[in-house]
Amino acid sequence: MELSFGTLQLNRSNPAHLGTSPINVTNTIGKNEETPVKGQFESFLLDAVNEMNSQQMNVSKIQEQIITDPDSVDIHDVTVAMAKAKMSMNLAQTVIDRLVNGWQELSQNR
Repeated sequence: MELSFGTLQLNRSNPAHLGTSPINVTNTIGKNEETPVKGQFESFLLDAVNEMNSQQMNVSKIQEQIITDPDSVDIHDVTVAMAKAKMSMNLAQTVIDRLVNGWQELSQNR
């Protein structure tokens, strides 16, 4: 049995795995509406990358501020900002690695 999403085609051996209801995606506001999954995933991914970038920029700004005016910055703020930036970078790297590995597995199974 074959299911087609635009140019993507999925082959399933068990017809029960296909389902009968349309794909509903819950957006970030909480409204349940039918939206293109590609556009929503793309915007989610871009938002996550922009958030990671802003955290990295925030760390750079705080590091510069602690060097130029040490009394204006609490050392705990620097530590927390650096930990958040490192965690977001590690998460982004993990997501990228899993996406690449998943794509390689899909392309090898063709």
